[in-house]
Amino acid sequence: MNPFEFFDLFDTFEWDDGNLQKNIVLHDVSPFECEEIFFNFPVLIKFDQKHSQAEKRYFALGRTDRNRFLFVGVVLRNRKVRVITGRDMNKKEVRIYEDNKKRNSPV
Repeated sequence: MNPFEFFDLFDTFEWDDGNLQKNIVLHDVSPFECEEIFFNFPVLIKFDQKHSQAEKRYFALGRTDRNRFLFVGVVLRNRKVRVITGRDMNKKEVRIYEDNKKRNSPV
């Protein structure tokens, strides 16, 4: 999905305490870092077919300002992005992110 198309679908981020604490305790990822990757280009956003049983879910692969590669799983509700999980990308996800970056590079 084009990031700009995704940005048209929401106005703000929303957090629930359970997911917020889980990301900090299990993955050492702050809410700020999860949100930050959506505004650092390039960001790769895809529909998550596997986890979309009850509602449509998406995942984003991106980097923080400190160059941390993150996977962020989200759901859209009432024009709000609710972060379900945020964690470091695994090797396969880094490769997908880097390959996508090369393919879409203007140079």
